[in-house]
Amino acid sequence: MTKTRATILGFGAVLMWALLALLTVKTVPIPPFQLTAMSFAIGGSLGLVWVLVTGEAKSLKSISWKIYAFGTVGLFGYHFLYFSALRLAPAAEAGLIAYLWPLLIVLLSGLLPQETLKLGHIIGGLIGFAGAAIIVTQGQTSFDTSAILGYGLALLCALTWSSYSVLSRRLGNTPTSSVVIFCLATAILSAIAHLSLETTIWPDQLTTWLAVIGLGIGPVGLAFFVWDVGVKRGDIQLLGVASYAAPLLSTFVLVAAGIADLTWTLLVASILITLGAVLAARASRTA
Repeated sequence: MTKTRATILGFGAVLMWALLALLTVKTVPIPPFQLTAMSFAIGGSLGLVWVLVTGEAKSLKSISWKIYAFGTVGLFGYHFLYFSALRLAPAAEAGLIAYLWPLLIVLLSGLLPQETLKLGHIIGGLIGFAGAAIIVTQGQTSFDTSAILGYGLALLCALTWSSYSVLSRRLGNTPTSSVVIFCLATAILSAIAHLSLETTIWPDQLTTWLAVIGLGIGPVGLAFFVWDVGVKRGDIQLLGVASYAAPLLSTFVLVAAGIADLTWTLLVASILITLGAVLAARASRTA
C-alpha cells in the first residue's frame, strides 16, 4: 500500500468521526460508558466477522499480549479519561484541552525514525488547533481553578490518544486485525465502568437503536481500523493536522441536521483549519 493511499484511508477515520456528535445526540439519554460499551461491542463484533471471513483470525494468535494491552489502553484509556474529565470540568474547556491530541501527534511524530518534522507541520498544527478552539469554546472560555483535576484528566486524555497513534507507527508490522481485540476489550472495560458508575438506560426508540448501531459501524468501529492503517503507513504529520477537520465537519453535520446554527465562529474556524491543513500538506510535499 502506498503512503498516499494509507493517508487517504486514515483521513476516512476523520470523516467518520465527523458523524460522532450527531449520532451521539441521537442516543440521549444513554449514559456515556454504556454507550461506549455498546458501540465498541458492535464495532468489535463486526471486525471479528471480518477477520473470520478473510482468514485473518489466525494472525491474532501470533500477536503478543503486550500489543493487545497497549491497544486497549489507547482506546479505553482515551474514552475513560475523556468522560471522567467531563464529569469534573466544564465541557468546553475540557474538550478544548482534550483536542490537543492532533497537535501532539504532529509534535511527537518528530521523535519517530525516518520522519521529518518541519516548521510547516508545527505552524499548521497550531493554526488548526486555533480553529478547533473556536468551535469547541464558541469563542468564549473561562477556566475554573476548582476544576483543575478535570483539566488534568483532559490533558492525559490528549496524551493517551496521541501517544497511541504515534507509537502505533512503531508497531507497523502488527496487523490491523489486532484492532478487533482492542475494540472488544474496550467494550468489556467500558461495561465494567458503566456498571460501577452509571445507571443503565436502554434505548426505547428505533431511531436511538439505529444511532447506536451507526456509531458501532462507523465512528466507533471502522474508523479505528482505517486510522490504524493511516498512522502506520501514511503521512502521520498530515493526518494529525487534518484531524482538526473532525470538529469542523461535525459542526457542519449538526447545522445540516438543524441541530446547530451557522455562525461566524464556524466560518472563521473553517478558514483556520483549512489553512493549517494546507500548510501541513505543503510541508509534507517538501519533506
